[in-house]
Amino acid sequence: MTPGFFQNAMSGHLYKDRADAAAALALLLAEYKDRHPLILAIPRGALPIGKILAEKLHGELDIVLVHKLRAPFSPEFAIGAIDETGWTYIAPSAREFGVGTDFIEEEKLRQMAALKSRRQQYTPHRSPIDPKGRIAIIVDDGLATGATMIAALHAARARQPAELVCAVPVAAADSLKRVAALADKTVCPSTPADFMSVAQYYRHFPQVEDDEAIRLLSGGA
Repeated sequence: MTPGFFQNAMSGHLYKDRADAAAALALLLAEYKDRHPLILAIPRGALPIGKILAEKLHGELDIVLVHKLRAPFSPEFAIGAIDETGWTYIAPSAREFGVGTDFIEEEKLRQMAALKSRRQQYTPHRSPIDPKGRIAIIVDDGLATGATMIAALHAARARQPAELVCAVPVAAADSLKRVAALADKTVCPSTPADFMSVAQYYRHFPQVEDDEAIRLLSGGA
């Protein structure tokens, strides 16, 4: 097992909603309470979870902006991910599915433009909070391919946090192992053997819209 890697496999565990998932993560992250951790949520789905974690751990909430690179045959399938600096992760499966270099370069340009627009939309009146020297906890609402989390961890690591933590409520076991190598500690309450999609493990899993994301980042309840 990778040093700093925590896993408690609960096959078939079902969360009521994102608040329930946040409560499960908060228990595993209790050691960081009152140490002013920086909770970096991957928008938009992780923001409700990140908000609750920031409150429970007495930390601070911000976002880490990354975007999946979409497969040409299925926009929901990630062939990789990109962060705000342009650093890119390409999943091994991209080559297996015959995705060419030209398509990848075009998709990178599209998603870089989307990230720039999202930063201006979500935090127009302030700069990103600097994680340098702090405990940075990267959170998402689940881990399927792991591509987006890999990009998020890379983006945060480049800014020199004192400790980098990956926290997800549910994950595909093989993907979790890949991302664990990039974090100082990884917590995940559920790694079901029958994992197919993140939504499969929530009873209530609505899409988080932009207006809700902006409200959460501005301090709204």
